Formats: sequence, C-alpha cells, structure tokens
Amino acid sequence: MTYDLKITGGTIIDGTGAARYIGDVGIKDGAIVALGDATEDATKTIDATGKIVSPGFVDIHTHYDAQIMWDRMMTISPWHGVTTTVVGNCGFGVAPTRPEHRTLILQTLEQVEGMSLATLQIGLGDDWGFETFPEYMDVVENLGTAINMAVLIGHTPLRMYVMGEASVERAATDDEVSEMQRLVAEALDAGALGFATSKAITHVGYQGKPVPSRLAEQSEIEALVRPLADHENAMTQVNIGPGFYLKELTRLAQISGKTVSWTALLSGLFGEGGHRQQLQKTQDLIDQGINVIPQVACRPLNFEFQWENPFPFETMQMFNDLGAGTREGRLEAFADAEWREEFRNSLLPIFQGWQERTIIVSYKPDPSIEERNLAEVAAERGVDATDLALDMALATDLQARFRLSVLNINEEEIGELLNDPNTVLGLSDAGAHASQLCDACFSTHLLGYWVREKGVLSLEQGVRMLTSRPAEVFGIKDRGTLAVGVPADVVVFDADTVAAAPLERVYDQPGGADRLRADAIGIDAVIVNGTLLRQNNQDMVDPEGDLPGKLLRNGMAAAYSIAAE
Repeated sequence: MTYDLKITGGTIIDGTGAARYIGDVGIKDGAIVALGDATEDATKTIDATGKIVSPGFVDIHTHYDAQIMWDRMMTISPWHGVTTTVVGNCGFGVAPTRPEHRTLILQTLEQVEGMSLATLQIGLGDDWGFETFPEYMDVVENLGTAINMAVLIGHTPLRMYVMGEASVERAATDDEVSEMQRLVAEALDAGALGFATSKAITHVGYQGKPVPSRLAEQSEIEALVRPLADHENAMTQVNIGPGFYLKELTRLAQISGKTVSWTALLSGLFGEGGHRQQLQKTQDLIDQGINVIPQVACRPLNFEFQWENPFPFETMQMFNDLGAGTREGRLEAFADAEWREEFRNSLLPIFQGWQERTIIVSYKPDPSIEERNLAEVAAERGVDATDLALDMALATDLQARFRLSVLNINEEEIGELLNDPNTVLGLSDAGAHASQLCDACFSTHLLGYWVREKGVLSLEQGVRMLTSRPAEVFGIKDRGTLAVGVPADVVVFDADTVAAAPLERVYDQPGGADRLRADAIGIDAVIVNGTLLRQNNQDMVDPEGDLPGKLLRNGMAAAYSIAAE
C-alpha cells in the first residue's frame, strides 16, 4: 500500500500513559494503519525527528454550539492541538429551540456565557435551519467541521422548549417532565453524547433571572437521566450548586448507571486545602463503583470584565438586580456611596481581597496604569481600591477593563488536582466568555508550564490527560490513543518549546465584536481523520471547502473500514 501520509522519526507517546518510543506512523483512508514501523511509501511525509507525536487532544468542556454555525474551523482550539471537542456543557446550547424562543435563548447565552448578542444574531441569522435537537445534529453534520464534535443535550434549551418563559419561573409539571424525558431519549437516539445541566449560582440568564435548569427540582433531573440507562454509551455533565452536589450526583449516577462529571473542582473553591476532602470523597465513591468525576483546570480562573457587565460579581444578588435594570441604573448605583459600601460589606468569600487580585487592563484616560495591580495603584493615590475601580468605570462610561483572578490560583493545590488519578482535565470554556477569557489554549499551557517548566507531570502523564483520559470519562470511544485501526487524529509538537502565547484582543467576530485569543507555540502539525489540518501555525485546508472533522454521534464517528498493515 501507499500511505496517504507518513510521519517519520518522531517520539511516539500513544496517550495510554505508556513510555515513549521512536517510530513512524502510517496513515491511510483516515486511519492509522502502521505504528512504530511504517515501511511503505507515502503521498506526503512529515519529518518529526526530535518532536513528539501524540494523539489529538480532546477538549471535553467547550461552548462552540452557536459559533460552529459561522466558524467551521472552531478557532482557536485546533491551533493548540485539539482535534475533538464536546459542546452543550453546563446545560447550555441552541437546540432544541422554537423560533419564538430564539431571542430568549440568545439573551441567555449573552448573559451566562459572556457572548455578544449581536454576534449571535448575525452569526446564526434569521433562519437557523433547525428547531429540534436531531435537526441540529443533522445541520452540524452537513455543515462540516474542522475538528470532531460531540454534543450533549442541554437542560436549559430543553426546559425552555417545553415550558416557554415559565422555565425561568417555576418547577415543571409531571407532564412537562415526561415530555422533556421523551426529548432526551430522542436526542440520545440521534447521537447525543449525554445530558448536561447546571445549578451554579453564577448561571444567571436574561433579565437577571436564573437559567432554566436552576429551577428544576431534583426529581426532574433524575427523570431526565433515566433514558441514559438504555444507551450503552452516554454520560451526564453537571455544574454543581446549592443542594446539588455529591449526594445528588451519586443518585444521578446510580439511576443512569453512567458516569457523572462535574464542573469544577478548583483550588480555593472549598477553602484552603479543602480540595483534599473532595478528592477523598471521590475515591470513596469510585471504590463503590460510582463514577462521579470532578473536572479540574490547569489555568487560573481569570476574567477580564468591564463594569457594564461585571460577570465575576453576578453571583451577588445586588449585581443580579442590576443585571435586570438599565444602563442608567448601573451608572447611578456605581456612583452612590451607600451602594459602594453595601458592595464592600456583601462580598462572598471567594471575592474577599479581590482588589489585590485585580489588574487594570485598559484605562484610556491614563494608560500608564494599565497592566498594574489595582490595589497598588489605589495605595499610591491614597484611595480605597473599590472606589478607584468604580471611579475609573464611571470616567470611561463603564469601558475601563479589569482582569480578576477568581479561583485556581494556588499552584501547589493545582498540582495535587492534576496528579489525582480520579480527576479529568476540562473547563477550557472555548467558545464562551470570548471577550473575558481565553482558556482554549489549556493544552499547550499544560504541556509548556505544568510538564516542562514545573515538572509536576511527566510528558506521558500530560499527554494522557489531554487524550485518553477525557475520552474515557466522556465515553468518546474512537479517540484519544494512537493505535493501528483507530482514526488518525495526531498532533506533532516540540516538547522543548510548546506553550500558549500571551493573550491578544482581536475584533474578528460577526459584527466586529471582540474576543481574546492566544497563538500556539511549538505545535508543528495537527492531523484530523488523516487530513493535515494545520502545519507551522497555518491552516492547510480551505475553510470554505470540505473539512475533515466528524460529528461523533454517541461518541463515535462512522466506522472505518481499513486493513491494518
């Protein structure tokens, strides 16, 4: 045979955690047909001498549900070696959605996922081309994607589809729960990877109302995971919240008989050292055969924000109330001394000392203080740091920009979370919070910082955390390892240089909206289903032409028919 593509002389790390070795990879008809020794000629050859050859990276926590409709390249994930993504996380998505609810769903995404409403409206257009979840799956498959995509059915659009605006006001009736349960089963039959929901208090939607899933009773959520029991390959992703943690998640795992993965176990979330107790509880459940798996993150949870939309603080009721009001109401509140004092006195524990963790990103009246610590500038000026931040906001019509480190800051604790055998790496949020953060570069950051610079993980461990481990937890059956007979999703990278470049703000969204993005360093080649997608930081396919990604229905693409060498 003649290979379509051959990768020669690279150091192969197969994703299983096994030791590296030097060898070749032969690819034919989209699959790996030779590994280690690849003796035949090839139409195209990549010399990987001195480089690492690994499986494509799997990002289990993205929000490309809407972006895929206008950005089939799913930027910037493939830049950083990601070849498979999961969308529908946190129970959010755009299907099923009735035409009369489209604006409400987009306003929900605007608030809870920091997406530009104008961008969503322009990008999706007037005719979405789908209403039901099966129709959405068909549209995505026909559209084509640069990388592979699996889809969770989200509780929020599901609930709004059945209940309308009542979904943000009350519990569901028995009949409404039965209809939602039917639609979950229909979604699974159409290829949904599983079901996703959220009770997180940070998830506030349009007009300051809780997102629909937060109004669901535990009995409703339990009913909606029951159909998973009838599917060999399905799972549940949840965001924890008040009254919705390990006890409740254990019930979901027991009822469905499937894995539940929760977002997210972060350094500082349970107080200093509190993560260790949660890891032990996880181990106790796993010892009982109950897979309730915490997601962890390898980057600090940083948010860039403006006071016109102070997302990090919207867990506080006083900001929630502002979110339901007018812009003039915000300006008036921020200027009011009593409101400021209430803000200072009402801080939730995770926001205590927020001023010391805040950087001034953009302040046009005085650029000399940009990229400086808010508390330090306030001390120099002899003013209160909260007053300074709000005064800066008012002086710029709420356009001054700040960056706040919220959680996942203690590196010793992050190292423990990354090393625990029962966690899974997630929370990139790629596609969401576009103007506020960019963690789609989590993979190159893990390899460059935690593997190479810190030595917290071996290279084999780091690759496994990016490949077979997330695929295993989320039930993605044909990705995450290099082996003869599997689809050829491959990354070639330089272990000595791989890293995420500094963030930059660009204005390339529909309607000219801004977002943060980061270039990849040291990613030599990205191959998806045997097609060379990117090489040397350049796209190697026509973004308007045929693309190599597959829709992974029930966690798998269509079977490959190959003859192994």
